[in-house]
Amino acid sequence: MGLVRSQATALMCGAALGVVGMQAVAAQSVGVNTTNITILERLVIGAGAPKIAIDTPQAVTVVNQDDIDAAQATSIGDVLDTVPGVTLIGSERVLGESFNIRGIGTAETSGDEARIVVNVDGAKKFYEQYRMGSFFSDPELYKQVEVLRGPASSTLYGSGALGGVINFTTKDASDFIGYDKTGAARLKTQYSSNGNGTLVSGILAQQISDTFEVLAAGNWRRADEITLANGEALSGSDFQSLSGLIKGTAHFGDNDEQVLRLSYQRWSSDAEDQAYAQTGTSAMFGNVDRKVLDQTAVLAYENADSDNPWVDLKVNLSFSDTTVSQSNSATLLGAIGDADYGYRTWQANIENTSEFDTGAWVHYLTYGVQGSFQERTANSTRGGGTAGITTHPEGQEKRLGLFVQDEAIYDERLTLIAGVRGDFAFQTPKRTTQGEYDINDFAVSPKLAALYDINDNVSVFGSVAHTQRMPTLDERYQYSTTGRTPGKSPSLNLKKESSNSFEAGFALSGYELVQDGDQASVKITGFYSDLTDMIESSPAVAGNTYYRNIGEATIYGVEVEGAYESERLFGRVAYSATVGTDDTTGDALTSIPAHKLAVTVGGREPEFGLEYGVKAVFAAATETGVTPASGSDKSTPGYMSFDLFSSWKPTSGVLAGTEVRASIDNVLNADYRDNQTPDRSSGRTFKLSLSKQFDW
Repeated sequence: MGLVRSQATALMCGAALGVVGMQAVAAQSVGVNTTNITILERLVIGAGAPKIAIDTPQAVTVVNQDDIDAAQATSIGDVLDTVPGVTLIGSERVLGESFNIRGIGTAETSGDEARIVVNVDGAKKFYEQYRMGSFFSDPELYKQVEVLRGPASSTLYGSGALGGVINFTTKDASDFIGYDKTGAARLKTQYSSNGNGTLVSGILAQQISDTFEVLAAGNWRRADEITLANGEALSGSDFQSLSGLIKGTAHFGDNDEQVLRLSYQRWSSDAEDQAYAQTGTSAMFGNVDRKVLDQTAVLAYENADSDNPWVDLKVNLSFSDTTVSQSNSATLLGAIGDADYGYRTWQANIENTSEFDTGAWVHYLTYGVQGSFQERTANSTRGGGTAGITTHPEGQEKRLGLFVQDEAIYDERLTLIAGVRGDFAFQTPKRTTQGEYDINDFAVSPKLAALYDINDNVSVFGSVAHTQRMPTLDERYQYSTTGRTPGKSPSLNLKKESSNSFEAGFALSGYELVQDGDQASVKITGFYSDLTDMIESSPAVAGNTYYRNIGEATIYGVEVEGAYESERLFGRVAYSATVGTDDTTGDALTSIPAHKLAVTVGGREPEFGLEYGVKAVFAAATETGVTPASGSDKSTPGYMSFDLFSSWKPTSGVLAGTEVRASIDNVLNADYRDNQTPDRSSGRTFKLSLSKQFDW
């Protein structure tokens, strides 16, 4: 795969030099391009004051509704597969997916779900269970996903975001109700040849009054087992799920600037004889009857108050509840087989942004408080009892976070962002015979970031951030007295993990480069992180605590994101190369994904509403990764995969409001294994989706 690396490097350099070489021409006609917006010109709302991605002094990607629709996604993993630095780990089973950002995140390490903050409409989502994924939902519920990479996001979202933050935003009624219309209904169906997967989806959006709108959405999705490229079936990948969203939005006050939103989202799956191991094939665990229910309720209030620069208030109250109920499991699983698991979280977040001047500087000062209460439950029901599970300890955690961030802008060219957050945690475990006790802890996360626009087409940026991650309930209180790990006691003296992270990069943009109205942009980010006191499972030796702090680890790399947009042509490039080392042993970290390049090239025929293209993914060979489902060799050779896609969206006549999408994933039926996935690749898959919107 040396050729792949050299080609990727040449492509990135060529893209950058090409934009630079045309700056003189572009400078003659610089302006805001509202027609052909690249992915780097999309608005970012989760990094403080709203700004476009290319002007944000950290690596951030915004996945919008068009991207989600184009993916014809079956699971959340399909939506994020071309975001640089993001890897979906575990497996392609809908209950086996977790996130990895910049080499942080593993499917079988309980703390890794806490190293990446995941939010849905501001509600924090968290789930951890042996051989299960961490996020259960349907891509049809969302209109946007923001991925903020790196620990600089800890200021606004909570200390411990070593990998970064993923923000999901659900659909709104206003997304479907057109100008001078009062309502809309959208019906959609989708078919996937691999596994005979089907989707039936419906959305109803209604303007109840001039200031109040309601959306109701429902999805039914099912599939048989996926066939891998080598012809084998991916055991346990069959599923059936129901999901829905109800959301009401009211505007009131002067200029209708105050907004109140109330939403409820639900996802459920009820499967009999399902593979117990969802994060990777492992026949030894057998099958289980499993019911999964995920619920999220959010009440949000916003007051922009354009007449008062000191007030831009946001209040978010949320409830998240994820439960898994298992029965009829294999005997060898013991207490963890037939059991009920759950995470329930209440959260309140209040923040305000004040705008003011100090001489030549314009300030956007964001400050606030966040409080949460999380309850972790686990009870074995084997034999009709309700005993606790030592390897999934029950407990409660209360958190209080205080944060402030100042975004100062000088001469509309220099942006400085300084912020700090302090989090207090109060953990209360369920008492057993192991001497558990309450633990109070504190973590701090300061940062400083800067961006300077050299001219209208070139900018440079950098940041330094420190964050600490406090141990989770699982890491502190898990223990074992029998079985494969005898005599391991709770880890009551664990230290906090810490990260010192540095980022630096530059961004280039150009307009009117090849033809009228076109635009190109590229953002290149280098990052370096020193991580200390990393938490890992202790060796299975009697007398050990279940978890321990190890020495240091170093993770560094580069990410490149670029795009070109014109009326008839478009293209995207996403490249990520990450290196990680356990500084204690000198070994490479197994959680580091292979170097990867994703290229998308396509065309449009606006007069016919047609769009078509090809996506290619090139991955380099690597010597390390997760253990494969069969065999023990963690190394993986390089691979290439190609997808074809097309869409037809007529804009006039009786077919207006219709959308047809067709694609072929893994056209060449490439057989490979990603180094962060135990199972091999899915085989060639034909997808077809049809939707129709009715307006009134």
